[in-house]
Amino acid sequence: MPDAGCWSTRVPTVRTAPDMFSVDDTIVAIATPMGRGGLGIVRISGPRASSVAAILIGRALPLVPRHATLATLTSVALAASPTDLRPPGDRRPQGSSPSQQVRDQVVVTFFPGPQSYTGDDVAELSAHGSPVVLQGILRAAMTAGARLAEPGEFTLRAFLNGKLDLIQAEAVRDLIEAVTPLQARAAFDQLEGTLTTTIGEIESKLFDLMARLEASLDFPDEGYHFVQREAASQEIAALAQSLDALSANASRGRLIREGAQIAIIGTPNVGKSSLFNALLHANRAIVTPVPGTTRDLLTERADIGGLAIALVDTAGIRETVDVVEQEGVSRARKAISVADLTLLVLDQSRPLSEQDRALIDGTSSRRRVLVVNKVDLAPAWTPDDLPGLHTVEVSVTAGVGFGSLVDAMTTALAAAPDDRDEPLVTNVRHIALLERARTALGRAHDALLESNHEISEEFLLADLQDAALHLQEITGRRTTDDLLAHIFQNFCIGK
Repeated sequence: MPDAGCWSTRVPTVRTAPDMFSVDDTIVAIATPMGRGGLGIVRISGPRASSVAAILIGRALPLVPRHATLATLTSVALAASPTDLRPPGDRRPQGSSPSQQVRDQVVVTFFPGPQSYTGDDVAELSAHGSPVVLQGILRAAMTAGARLAEPGEFTLRAFLNGKLDLIQAEAVRDLIEAVTPLQARAAFDQLEGTLTTTIGEIESKLFDLMARLEASLDFPDEGYHFVQREAASQEIAALAQSLDALSANASRGRLIREGAQIAIIGTPNVGKSSLFNALLHANRAIVTPVPGTTRDLLTERADIGGLAIALVDTAGIRETVDVVEQEGVSRARKAISVADLTLLVLDQSRPLSEQDRALIDGTSSRRRVLVVNKVDLAPAWTPDDLPGLHTVEVSVTAGVGFGSLVDAMTTALAAAPDDRDEPLVTNVRHIALLERARTALGRAHDALLESNHEISEEFLLADLQDAALHLQEITGRRTTDDLLAHIFQNFCIGK
């Protein structure tokens, strides 16, 4: 579904491919989020963008390209649904009454294609951010000949017109939906073309090798005429290594884009809820000295180390006869099984219990951080009593050790800050296609080695062509209408 902040209500779903991909008509949509604000923008794109905008402001002269023009709207019908605000049986045309008309001063900017976001003519009207005014402009534009844009149709047109490739188009959506600075940075890097450039370089080298192998087919009696067999093997291996380098950071990139779930677990009264509140910087969970205060899972979103985290506070794990607490403990154990990372909290001010040790042993195969809490109090044990286990010492009440804890969490999630200036693969679609391209190159390389470099160019070319097609699917040079519909239907209306 489109993001809740977008104009996504009372609009149809994505049309079938032939209609959706038409760029011959003029489209319009509100490009700013729902609600009231100082400004709101209505975007028009297509061959009639300038004339539709001129009708809205009653302008006879052509709009000056890339100049802001202050104007007053002509009478614009109020855009509420006819069945929403009128009494039953009232069949008068929408906006027929002067009381159902709105006026406003707007700033109109015209961007002739192809020097525009979509590559077509684009006109943007900046008005006061009243939903009544913006809906009025929208309906008036539709009356003047534009149609309501589909989700992501402006960016789709930018893709179809060659202004963006598919990686960059998907990055637009990721940038809009980013909730942490790290997500925004990763999306903007892709929007600038870092990943596109890297994949383009790999594809160019692959194409060069394929061209030489194709040319060799014209000299069947002379073997590999334009490339030596051993050299072909080395080139394929180098291409495979390049794909491996991209895939190496894929888990970190996907984590940055999609976020992670972290469960805080431990026995009762070790400070789980206090840690939960401290990481959120809010008193979200109830904290009392009474064991078993937390009976259910409590989940909140947080930005921790630049990652979008779903933080889960759980009930203290112990044997109990309380039926409600038993259910809480059961849910806590289920949270452990689905969490990307577990924070196992231990209380240093009291001796380690059998249940503490059972949790340490029971989570040993899972991704976790051992958090030693209450280090500001007299210790009943030390981390040395847990040989071979890395711990992070904190005091929630004293505010000690949180920097180290955040570092340990991001490291455990394989999402530690990386200063290398390398493109980050964040999209699961891209990851899957990179893996398929790598598999195809692996087949070609193995075939060369197994045949002692005697295999025909035709067989190699089949695998190399397969790899090339997968790379082209990433950037959108080769794609299907169904894939485009799937990608762009999840965009906001107006972007």
